[in-house]
Amino acid sequence: MYNDENKQSRVVRISASTEKQSIQFDDESKPLYSCGASDKYICENRNLDICVADCGAKAIVVVNQAGKLRFRYNGHIPNPQNIPFNPRGITRDSQSHILTSDDNNHCVHIINEDGQFLHYIGCEKRVTLCGLCTDTEDNLFLFGYGHPSFMLESCVLKIKYLD
Repeated sequence: MYNDENKQSRVVRISASTEKQSIQFDDESKPLYSCGASDKYICENRNLDICVADCGAKAIVVVNQAGKLRFRYNGHIPNPQNIPFNPRGITRDSQSHILTSDDNNHCVHIINEDGQFLHYIGCEKRVTLCGLCTDTEDNLFLFGYGHPSFMLESCVLKIKYLD
């Protein structure tokens, strides 16, 4: 949730139209999420962690169920293209791995539930990654759109990455 008045972002847990929890600051009263209306993507992991891909902060911010910061993931260096990390979507799989598409580097970062980098899945450089999700069989679906000079339309890629 983004409030235009105070330029702050927060995660709000709502149940039956009632706000149950608001997550905005860490233990030192510093904002967890970037200020402003930059894109943010959210998912809940199997262990009930709340995972946010914060484009403005160029980071994945993970808090536990109580709203306490567990970790920040700022990309893995060296990344495939040596270009700054730019998360553009987030999902999780059956093993509680966190997956995020990195639009700048044309890849998907896979980290474990504790924020440790596991590996990349590379993608076509001519596809701009916009989002991703997994299904119950751990198939990864990537949504992207093509670069105009390559005459590509929107596309969805299905990848089986776990055995």
